[in-house]
Amino acid sequence: MVASSTTVRHSMRSSPSEDLEREAITQSAADAISSAILEKRTLRPRRETSRIIAPTQNTNEALESDLTPIESKTPLSPPTKSRQKTRRKDKFRHENEEVEVEALKIKAKSKKSKSKSKGKKHKVSQAEDDASSFVEEGPPKKKRKTRQPKPEPVYVIPDVEKKSTSFKGRLGYACLNTILRNKKPVHEAIFCSRTCRIDTIKKEGLDFVKDLGRRNAEDMLKIIEWNERNNIRFMRLSSEMFPFASHAIYGYSLTYCAPLLASIGALAAKYGHRLTTHPGQFTQLGSPREDVVEASIRELKYHCEMLDIMGIGPDGVMIVHGGGVYGDKDETLKRIKATIQRLPQNVRDRLVLENDELCYNAAELLPLCTELSVPLILDYHHDLLNPSPNLPPAAIIQQANAIFARRGIRPKQHLSEPRAGAVSIMERRAHADRCQALPEDLPDDMDLMIEAKDKEQAVLHLYRMYDLQPVIYESLRPPADKESKETKGRKSAKKARAKKEADAMIEEAEKEETGVVSDVEAETEALQTGLEIDDEEQSDAVLVEHGPSLDEGQTQNGAAEGGLKAEGIGREEMIEVETNVRETRGTKRQRSKQQEGHSKSLANVSGRNWKDKVVT
Repeated sequence: MVASSTTVRHSMRSSPSEDLEREAITQSAADAISSAILEKRTLRPRRETSRIIAPTQNTNEALESDLTPIESKTPLSPPTKSRQKTRRKDKFRHENEEVEVEALKIKAKSKKSKSKSKGKKHKVSQAEDDASSFVEEGPPKKKRKTRQPKPEPVYVIPDVEKKSTSFKGRLGYACLNTILRNKKPVHEAIFCSRTCRIDTIKKEGLDFVKDLGRRNAEDMLKIIEWNERNNIRFMRLSSEMFPFASHAIYGYSLTYCAPLLASIGALAAKYGHRLTTHPGQFTQLGSPREDVVEASIRELKYHCEMLDIMGIGPDGVMIVHGGGVYGDKDETLKRIKATIQRLPQNVRDRLVLENDELCYNAAELLPLCTELSVPLILDYHHDLLNPSPNLPPAAIIQQANAIFARRGIRPKQHLSEPRAGAVSIMERRAHADRCQALPEDLPDDMDLMIEAKDKEQAVLHLYRMYDLQPVIYESLRPPADKESKETKGRKSAKKARAKKEADAMIEEAEKEETGVVSDVEAETEALQTGLEIDDEEQSDAVLVEHGPSLDEGQTQNGAAEGGLKAEGIGREEMIEVETNVRETRGTKRQRSKQQEGHSKSLANVSGRNWKDKVVT
């Protein structure tokens, strides 16, 4: 048997054709094994056969693969020891290869993360890259379905009451276009009041703030085009066009944006539009504090620089209020006069004063305006709340227009109305969404700024009511069913800190086991803090002492951050008080509905309504 086996093997080795054929068959068997491994198929050893290959036996059957698919129905025979050792080695080799692939993947990931953290480019070897990409590919991700844009809603525009007037001037609005501001998606919104905090400047640098100003200016071009299409040719520029430009530390020049500003002025001149500004309420020319006066002057210089670079003529005025009285109105008026006299000439040429609803009426400002040739703007709403004794609006306008004529500036007045249902002085100070009538004493040829919450919609409303200009129906929006104190348009995020403090105040009140504070204690606390019992508004006493609140379109700008604040109360403190008041009021009302018993105890502590106003 041994001799015959030797003879067969010798005969096979001695035949070159058979050697070539055997090598080809062996290669095909090896390929079959590799493909089976990749497909993760379970394999079994082939059946036990004789190692002697007969000359007459089919070579393909004789050289059957060492591994046969498990799907075969041929019975198995136990493998030999040598074959078991070979398979064990192959198994260990494949396991080692898998471990190496995993190790390469982890190594590649760690190197990539390190290169990203250091900000340097890192070259990964081809083997590492192949290993990581082989493992990371996985199943294909499902593509997100593109969200279809919501169709434009169909607005039902109610009819207006028709009225007649001889007025032929221009109507304008302040700072914000509600239609453009509310465009969706959000990145398509158009507005000119992008701003940030000082912390953002410290993190991102001054170039970040300048870029915000550039974007604001670019959007101003779009707003002017919209205004022209809708026959609105008078607008107030936002004071936050260039955030923190007047700041003592982070202020900057507007020359970097000079070409863009010049294009805004050129476009306005092309269409015959008038552009004005209204620096914020913290521009206090009569403050006894020198740092506040300096910050106020910087703020005026910033607005003047913006108008000068635009190439706006003398009609581009800057409106400011008299400000606070600081305990002595006569002395404050003297300080206002001294501050105006120290202004640079180009700033002084654009300055105009406006009467307010609490501190200075028109009669108190007219002597100063006449002496210094500073025009006076009459605000009809403010004159209604803080009238001038023995001086009706017609007489005020006559004297004010004389100063405008002497200076060669087109007259300008402001119009707004109290909200419907307003009773107290604090409630009547809030502007209505729209004005329902033009003033009776309104001159025929002048410009009238509509200070209303609905902005451009308030102008279009008067256009329809008096047939002043043709109106595009697609530009109209219906009025709100219920008026609010908030300006229309998308809002920035609420102040989380103020909300947290308001919630903490309410929680502390709810923990009181004995009920509520008595009316006497509440009145005492209200008089000390300047707030009413129901926390609805700031008290008149605080506002008379420190100046009126924001007019429509005024903004809190960089000057306030630099130290520009009214005497005794700062910008952030005043904002926190107002925000706390709103948040506290809303939360109280909501929780009072849920806890009726607690509310009734509040109402019956001393036999009168717990929301009675405090008489100061």
